[in-house]
Amino acid sequence: MLTEIILLSFCGGLFCLDRIFIQTMISRPVVIAPFAGWLLNSPYEGLIIGALVELFWIDRLPIGTYIPPNDSVAAVLATAVAVIGGQKSGITSPEMIALAILLTVPFGIIAGKIDTLIIESNDVLSDQALADAAAGDVRRIEYKSYRGLAKTFLSTAACLFAGQALLVPAVIWLYPRLGAAVLNALLLVYYFLPLLGIAVALNTIKMRGAVPVFCALFLLITVIGEFFHVL
Repeated sequence: MLTEIILLSFCGGLFCLDRIFIQTMISRPVVIAPFAGWLLNSPYEGLIIGALVELFWIDRLPIGTYIPPNDSVAAVLATAVAVIGGQKSGITSPEMIALAILLTVPFGIIAGKIDTLIIESNDVLSDQALADAAAGDVRRIEYKSYRGLAKTFLSTAACLFAGQALLVPAVIWLYPRLGAAVLNALLLVYYFLPLLGIAVALNTIKMRGAVPVFCALFLLITVIGEFFHVL
């Protein structure tokens, strides 16, 4: 289990650099969570978790000085908790996925606060780099760029490691001891999360009359799905 935690912490920290460097979207939850699941031999669970986390914070965009919660960290942690916890306890279920997401959402918020602190600390490096540019010292400018990336990588990897070290053993111990009422509630949460995500996604649409159209399409697809299910 320790090897898996270290591997996910390293790969997650590396992928999360995409949030500030290159930005090819591989740090998005819908990409990074299936990758984490693939590392744990369970890409399907990673895909489900990634899609749910992606929708949950889809309206939080890094515009201007606003730093959104780190949904990449939350997605990797939720995948690790659900898959490793399920493998170790012998239970893989929607309830486990719902519990993992509920437990890891706060870590995404905490990681977002850490991102803000790192960005503020990089202002000092930026001022020093400007001084180096005035002096014509290119190597020191490169060093400061790498130093900023290293801070982001180490902080993200440390957050992922701490989150997994805390939550995975806790879930392995806690989940088998949950009562039927709690498990039923978690199952309801599992089916509620996509609806919440769709509501958040619809809230980002500003076109007049678009929301009723999307709701009608969603209802139509649901009815068709139920029709074929009955047949």
